[in-house]
Amino acid sequence: MTVITCIDDLKRLHKRRVPKMFFDYCESGSYTEQTFRDNVSDFHQIRLRQKVAVDMSNRSTAGTMIGQAVTMPVALAPVGFTGMQSADGEIKAARAAEKFGLPFTLSTMSICSIEDVAEHTTAPFWFQLYVMQDHDFVDRLIQRAQAARCSALVLTLDLQILGQRHKDLKNGLSAPPRLTLPNILDMCRRPRWAMGMLGTKRHTFRNIVGHAKGVGDLSSLSSWTNEQFDPQLDWAKVARIRDQWGGKFILKGILDEEDAKRAAEFGADAIIVSNHGGRQLDGALSSIRMLPRIVDAVAGRCEVWLDSGIRSGQDILKALAMGANATMIGRSYIYGLGAMGEAGVTAALSILRKELDVTMALCGERVVKNLGRHNLLVPKGFEGDWA
Repeated sequence: MTVITCIDDLKRLHKRRVPKMFFDYCESGSYTEQTFRDNVSDFHQIRLRQKVAVDMSNRSTAGTMIGQAVTMPVALAPVGFTGMQSADGEIKAARAAEKFGLPFTLSTMSICSIEDVAEHTTAPFWFQLYVMQDHDFVDRLIQRAQAARCSALVLTLDLQILGQRHKDLKNGLSAPPRLTLPNILDMCRRPRWAMGMLGTKRHTFRNIVGHAKGVGDLSSLSSWTNEQFDPQLDWAKVARIRDQWGGKFILKGILDEEDAKRAAEFGADAIIVSNHGGRQLDGALSSIRMLPRIVDAVAGRCEVWLDSGIRSGQDILKALAMGANATMIGRSYIYGLGAMGEAGVTAALSILRKELDVTMALCGERVVKNLGRHNLLVPKGFEGDWA
């Protein structure tokens, strides 16, 4: 019996139980993967300041995110192909998040549709939007999210052009996977995964197939997605989407101070400091290094969250102490989903909350809102004098 003690344990189990192309999709970055690695390793450079003889009773990890009560300041980030990590994966992750008291964000490139997730959950979830050149399709996506009572729209800004991920190209990533001999052999070695997939009808991008004009099968979907990301996305289009949505509005993919200021001026309720998990601009600074600059640039005009690199509750604490109002996790919960389905997502969230709680106590804090730079030992030059 495998004893699960940390997120890395879930990652190892995920690797054993899920076909290689889908594990690699999760565990990869663009080009040399420098930024992908830095997102994690830069957290390790920040050390914690231990405090003793402090009352550690009655601790709470609870907080709020854009006015929504959360059991810890964490939301599940949008992740494409989630339903390929485990059958009906988005539904499983959304259910786990709802029971845990955290927001779940559904990706445009999900396997389960907006309607699928709404049908199998009771709490409103968030919807993440990619801007496509087919504006009618984008408008309908927004309307579908509104009809499903999604309580926030997360607009991703850093994927106008797809960053090259070598592993995905070498693996021939697709949903469903193509029935080549290597893929069939790989799937046969993962019987738990294969049986789950045989038991569901959800195998492709259900937010798109049957909703976008001219998309009815795998071949047309592949050509459509390759051509549809909108390279002309600009702030005028951001404003149009904000006005059309009319509700809580979050901008994801901010990694520059001037962009952060502009996002705050546009009335975003929150911005997410993120480099897309190192999957877009390889060579960009890690999210945790850029966080303090962006917090200063925004100056409290909207909430600032951190995404990319979080693998422990200690990382969550470090992000909050460095100035983030909250965090988002992607890979940390996907490892759990691939390892054990809904129970694995719950296990990942439980691990993160326990680590956050214990680390808070040993740092002499009882509530997350009191975390700050006084809890950290940050190496000189960490934030850098980057010209």
